Amino acid sequence: MIDFKNGAFVKLRPVAPQTTAQLLQPLLIPNEQIVSVFQGLRDSVTFTNMRIIAVNVQGVIGKKKDITSLPYSKIQAFSIESAGVLDMDSELELYFSGLGKVTFEFVGSANVTIINRMISGYVLR
Repeated sequence: MIDFKNGAFVKLRPVAPQTTAQLLQPLLIPNEQIVSVFQGLRDSVTFTNMRIIAVNVQGVIGKKKDITSLPYSKIQAFSIESAGVLDMDSELELYFSGLGKVTFEFVGSANVTIINRMISGYVLR
């Protein structure tokens, strides 16, 4: 489970959806589709059309994985910080009802405008 007191996933870069498809496909419900995937050193964050799935790889060899499902319906507010001149990373902060805050930090190549539009489309329904 994500530690909501220090829930941060850093240096996430966009990767092909097939990167997490094998692991997550059995967990998806009917009509749920992977929209985009971002991966850090070992951890990954997958945005579907229904939720965000965070995978925290644990242990020395990475066999143990903690998978947390974050439904869009529980997001109360969110904040996006775009990359700047000196700070090339961008951030997405999500505030979940009754849980707390989760922060995703993306490398400069991630398009936060698309992420903002996607989150808005699911949260503001």
